[in-house]
Amino acid sequence: MCLLALGFLLGILQPSSGQFPRACASSESLLRKECCPLWAGDGSPCGELSGRGSCQEILLSHAPLGPQFPFTGVDDREDWPAVFYNRTCQCNSNFMGFNCGGCRFGFSGPNCANRRMLMRRSIFQLSNREKNKFLAYLNLAKHTPSQDYVIASGTYAQMNNGSTPMFRNINVYDLFVWMHYYVSHDTLLGGSSIWRDIDFAHEAPGFLPWHRLFLLLWEHEIQKITGDENFTIPYWDWRDAEGCDVCTDELMGGRHPTNPQLLSPASFFSSWQVICSLSEEYNSRQALCNATNEGPILRNPGNHDKARTPRLPSSAEVEFCLTLTQYESGSMDKLANFSFRNTLEGFANPQTGIANMSQSSLHNALHIYMNGSMSQVQGSANDPIFILHHAFVDSIFEQWLRRHRPLREVYPAANAPIGHNREYYMVPFIPLYRNGEFFTPSRELGYDYEYLADPVDSFQDFLMPYLEQARQIWQWLVGAAVVGGIITALITGLIVLGCRKKRRGSTAEIQPLLMESEDDHNVSYQSNL
Repeated sequence: MCLLALGFLLGILQPSSGQFPRACASSESLLRKECCPLWAGDGSPCGELSGRGSCQEILLSHAPLGPQFPFTGVDDREDWPAVFYNRTCQCNSNFMGFNCGGCRFGFSGPNCANRRMLMRRSIFQLSNREKNKFLAYLNLAKHTPSQDYVIASGTYAQMNNGSTPMFRNINVYDLFVWMHYYVSHDTLLGGSSIWRDIDFAHEAPGFLPWHRLFLLLWEHEIQKITGDENFTIPYWDWRDAEGCDVCTDELMGGRHPTNPQLLSPASFFSSWQVICSLSEEYNSRQALCNATNEGPILRNPGNHDKARTPRLPSSAEVEFCLTLTQYESGSMDKLANFSFRNTLEGFANPQTGIANMSQSSLHNALHIYMNGSMSQVQGSANDPIFILHHAFVDSIFEQWLRRHRPLREVYPAANAPIGHNREYYMVPFIPLYRNGEFFTPSRELGYDYEYLADPVDSFQDFLMPYLEQARQIWQWLVGAAVVGGIITALITGLIVLGCRKKRRGSTAEIQPLLMESEDDHNVSYQSNL
């Protein structure tokens, strides 16, 4: 019974997936270039004794890259994560995590055998209690140190190639802010030189799969620290909005009464400190963001550059974007024409699909409109509206996947900008995930959107847990049915046998009464007939 309880607990409190696992942040791990932590369930690396996974050499993609990054061996993110590790846990079956201690998205339970489907809903469809719970969870994440992960405060070279580790603790919310910074920061070339035309999560095919994984991991981390396994990220449907509908003190924070750049003191978001927002300072020092507090969240919605973004996106623009049949095209960057990805990201005209660098539309329009912390790529996740916004962008991606039903091969295998080919591991996640793995419908990853859900599918989701339980115990059910059938047959046989014996024993008494008068018998028969 104790072992069963322990297994259940380990199935619930699973390691999440983010940046550098704390267990791999030592000089020993870096010098060995191995990140294969022990799984607490059996004390073996990657839970190998329990069949959960094993420590394996990573297999890098060698497909050719696009011409946007003309360097080799100057950025720690190249061929991720080979600069830091070349052996990591490879998990079996439905297991997942840096030590294979968790479950793949869409699965749960101590053996990761239970399918589950969660529903993301509009923030305006939540009850007051649900809204307050969501806000409380955000605040908890901001004030809860990450137990599993640390961040790098220096490059691999600054760590003396691993012999002098440079890592720092960080809270759960800021862990994700830092990851969004790290994946998009400029390449530091030494001296005063930098290279800006690089981003492992934006301006190329990986934009949508990367943010899909990012939200799943964020959602999972909140589930873990709160114990609320059914928590899902709400979304903000900003189509045709005339202003920032979520910028209220009841939701994501209203405007400060005297300083329009700040949040209202009535919102606890006004006390939050941002990190990783000073990209030019980091570049000048040739340093990484070390998650030092840099001031309050800035937000001044609507007071932005209206020449670049005249208004918030419309329903018609989203619909046009969804009609584009090509996921990616041409140079596969922000100059791509008729590309669904480039149009949704906001670098192409949402009425023609032609790239237009002078305008910021759809996804980009929201970032520009907020006119503050959210408007600078590397630090944009500091503003919690980022989560609501990207959840809705992900729902548009989901609509396109359902409408066009592309094969995974539609996602570019080669010649995309660095970090964006189909088989490239996504920066900076450990365990490792390839771009192509998240070019897949959300239901295969265990979640759906309320406004996209099919009622038939919803009924199936209701039945799924019961069907799954039945699947797991079908042998017992069949065995019980067989035993029950045998017992029923035996009892039925005994009853029939008893009745036959009783009939034979009483024939002498009954027969004369039936044959008492042949004439009476005929009359009765005729009368009955």
